[in-house]
Amino acid sequence: QAEGLGVISYYALASGFLSGKYRKPEDADKSPRGGSVVQKYVNERGLRILAALDAVAERYQSSLTAVALAWTMAQPGITAPIASATEEEQLKEILQSVELQLDDAALHQLTEASAL
Repeated sequence: QAEGLGVISYYALASGFLSGKYRKPEDADKSPRGGSVVQKYVNERGLRILAALDAVAERYQSSLTAVALAWTMAQPGITAPIASATEEEQLKEILQSVELQLDDAALHQLTEASAL
């Protein structure tokens, strides 16, 4: 930030994990890369993040994808997140994130849940 540089967040949805697609080991079969996603993210921290995303998404009547991307875009120094879609509904959720403005309480909840 001090240098005026921005960050483009690659894999902003953690290969689909932050969309809620992978919540348990059995979900590894949902895609060709599911095994590596489950191995990397289905753990105590990952499930804590999904629980926070679920709560915020319910409060805003939005998708986990839109909330995760809105949270990412609200971070200092983030210029843009990179996210991909394989279905029209996924694209709609990505686009919703642009207009979703999370309040301080939601941002804090997600930041706390994702802390190491």
